[in-house]
Amino acid sequence: MKLMARIVLILSASSAMTALLPAVSAWADTAPTIHIDVPVTIKEAKVVFNMDHAAFNGDTPVGLKHMTLLLKRFQQTGSTLSLVGVFHGDAGYMLLNDEAYNRVRKTSTGNPYKNMVEDLIKQGAQIEECGVSMKANNWGNENLLPGVKVNSGAIGRIIQLVQENYVMIQP
Repeated sequence: MKLMARIVLILSASSAMTALLPAVSAWADTAPTIHIDVPVTIKEAKVVFNMDHAAFNGDTPVGLKHMTLLLKRFQQTGSTLSLVGVFHGDAGYMLLNDEAYNRVRKTSTGNPYKNMVEDLIKQGAQIEECGVSMKANNWGNENLLPGVKVNSGAIGRIIQLVQENYVMIQP
């Protein structure tokens, strides 16, 4: 459990640092040289994102953005990545189709996260919605974006994946 707590702390710090990236790029031309002392090399990883709340950097959902960046990085390095995003609780609505999203969020814009979710699925990520959250919100499978899978319960699913040696990330 100590390892998981460290991972959550590191990822929380990572989320905070993401907000600083625009400021960093502004002084990139005058920034000092950075020497990497501890290069990170990963050949294979199994990662589950615990998407239980909506966290944003501006209008961009941090978890969806980090999943996208992780997939891109692994593709660039030729490394193998098995990525599962488990949505539940307050973040469950992010996987709704346009019609259901409009009804639930009381808007007419459609699901603004649809393209990010669809791109993740196209790139090989498995995106899952919690069946318990669906039942609590009176959502059916027909209310979800195409390609989204439904699990029998998010907490149990995350435990299962951790037991299968997935590293859990909590954005």
